[in-house]
Amino acid sequence: MDSGRWRAPAAQGPVRATLRLPGSKSITNRALILAALSDSPSVVRGVLKARDTSLAIGALRALGGSIHEHGADVGIAAGTPARGSAVRVDVGNAGTVMRFLPAVAALTPAAVAFDGDPRARERPVGALLSALRSLGASIDDGGRGALPFTVHGTGSVPGGPVTLDASGSSQLVSGLLLAAPRFDGGVAVRHSGPPVPSLPHIEMTVRMLRDAGATVETSSSDGHRPDFWRVAPGRLELGDFAVEPDLSNAGPFLAAALVTGGSVTIRHWPADSLQAADAILDVISRMGGSVARGAQDLTVTGSGLINGIDADLRDIPELCLPLTAVAALASGPSTFTGVGHTRAQETDRLAAIAKEINAMGGDVAELPDGLVVRPRPLRAAPGQAFASYDDHRMVMAGAVLGLGVPGIEVLNAATVGKTFPDFTTVWEGLVRGEDS
Repeated sequence: MDSGRWRAPAAQGPVRATLRLPGSKSITNRALILAALSDSPSVVRGVLKARDTSLAIGALRALGGSIHEHGADVGIAAGTPARGSAVRVDVGNAGTVMRFLPAVAALTPAAVAFDGDPRARERPVGALLSALRSLGASIDDGGRGALPFTVHGTGSVPGGPVTLDASGSSQLVSGLLLAAPRFDGGVAVRHSGPPVPSLPHIEMTVRMLRDAGATVETSSSDGHRPDFWRVAPGRLELGDFAVEPDLSNAGPFLAAALVTGGSVTIRHWPADSLQAADAILDVISRMGGSVARGAQDLTVTGSGLINGIDADLRDIPELCLPLTAVAALASGPSTFTGVGHTRAQETDRLAAIAKEINAMGGDVAELPDGLVVRPRPLRAAPGQAFASYDDHRMVMAGAVLGLGVPGIEVLNAATVGKTFPDFTTVWEGLVRGEDS
């Protein structure tokens, strides 16, 4: 692969492969934080080895965590005593680091300066910082409500009730809940505003907290979507924890079965997942995939016909870009909604995917909170580049499109290393029919 361009392989027929995917980034980074806040040593097994998780490990080490890596297994001693009065944390462009670590930093006796990539300075974090101030933390952000900012830790946080608008990211809630057992009075978080996206990620946080021994209550003011979470102060014991495969990263591979009319099996698909497995499979099925579960594996088989659908992707926004690529090759139009917040992720994802598909003759129209995709014949002109915008999900979308549109060259495909460093190698093997 050229350092600047990756030629996405075109499918020569139905793909057929069995894959083992790396661990979930979302679960890995939550587990690392819960381990660091536990009262006894923990081991996190099957850790994703990627930029976002390396940044989380680096941040916890900067805060004084004793962490030992043994391949994909990570041992973490209890406690995070900061290694000095002034600490710097690089969040890169990892939302989980930018939003999960400030509450942890407030529990250390240090001034912790947070900064990251230029794009990270544009991503929403102000509501979290305001909430932490209300709970008793001291934070200096120069009034920006964004990176860079400094958390002036005092070794403890009073905690208590707080209200915030988490419509920009579910991570704003998870960032408060993960450290809440260590706050003197725990935390009671109420969301006020438009619906919170990615609620399954908050449920992931809640389940992992409970499994680590925390007392967590949730409720809903409308009887449907939770908007209140209370975590009591108390001990945490993560213990020996195994990370699930990343089902968001499974999305493009399942999409390959749809696009080519082939069959893709994911090894060790969890029977009772912490992730939004049912929502993922529902959309894949509606677009034409046949889903079969084995004892430990899951197989999706495409029919050769891709259905256009209308779908609210609020609970699985990570799949928006790969699904948009599939929809551009479908038999009829699709409308995806509930993903307006993805404009503030690694890039403005809705604008980016619309621009790149339309440059190949497609018809993708932006909505305030989604996309309308009307399939048209697509063509990649010789040497035409598919820009990634430093976004790992754009690389994956380009790969899916490349199956049916020969000649796509993805710019800066290495940015996929944020969550899946071996993606292009595994993808090329998939197209060749090789198992991994």
